[in-house]
Amino acid sequence: MTTRLTLITPAISAALREARFDDGRCPLDPAGARAARAAAGTLPAADRVLASPGARCRETAEALGLDAVPVPELAGCDAGRWRGLTLAEVTEREPAELARWLTDPQQAPHGGESVRALCDRVARWLESAAREAGRVVAVVEPDVARAAIVRALGAPESAFWRADVAPLAAVELSGRAGRWNVRMGRPLDGSP
Repeated sequence: MTTRLTLITPAISAALREARFDDGRCPLDPAGARAARAAAGTLPAADRVLASPGARCRETAEALGLDAVPVPELAGCDAGRWRGLTLAEVTEREPAELARWLTDPQQAPHGGESVRALCDRVARWLESAAREAGRVVAVVEPDVARAAIVRALGAPESAFWRADVAPLAAVELSGRAGRWNVRMGRPLDGSP
């Protein structure tokens, strides 16, 4: 039984441009919405279409012509009290805490979720998704895509920050529970 997952990262938004810890309410900006509409029709047919519950993921799915079901387990990392702040603001206000969060996957000095907890949550979702054969397309936050890559490859959580996922790109996983193959970074412009 093979499951094929296509994880699509959201199109560009002000939060992504500003390196802002998203609070789930930041919509796509006009350029992001145009890019997502232009990519409509480039995705394979799917048995299930899902999305992170945040605004930019739901809007990207809609612009791609997908009728996605929001899935709470696919929410972006809970940034706690850093929600809505830019990386520069957090660097200025809490440099030691930010450094700890970026270097130790078990830490959550912001009062939200650690990288390890995010990776574990996404791994549980991957295991449940693998119980059903077929193709799944899910529009997910970049950190969810990174967590899926880390868990699919069996990499340490320290690799989380080393996986760069561009806006409006596909991370494709195929396989079954416990064994995944990963293809990363296909742009949604119709190219193979």
